[in-house]
Amino acid sequence: MDFDRLFAKTPATLEEIRTRVAFALDRHPLCRGVEFDIISMPRTAKGNWTISLRSVAPDALWEASDIVADIQEAYDLYAAA
Repeated sequence: MDFDRLFAKTPATLEEIRTRVAFALDRHPLCRGVEFDIISMPRTAKGNWTISLRSVAPDALWEASDIVADIQEAYDLYAAA
């Protein structure tokens, strides 16, 4: 079994990642209304993008962070040529 391919990140554009994060946060009752920015980072072994969360209620911080971490594990920012 090819584990590298099985666990490979899916390439996504900046807009696709923004949409996925917005929908995922909106689905969680505590995270509705959370504002965020996607920050493109240089390519590293740990990933190539991160999210800056704003307007997060204290009781929603852990949930919002977990949602973002799950999306970061699944998607790699696709650099359009």
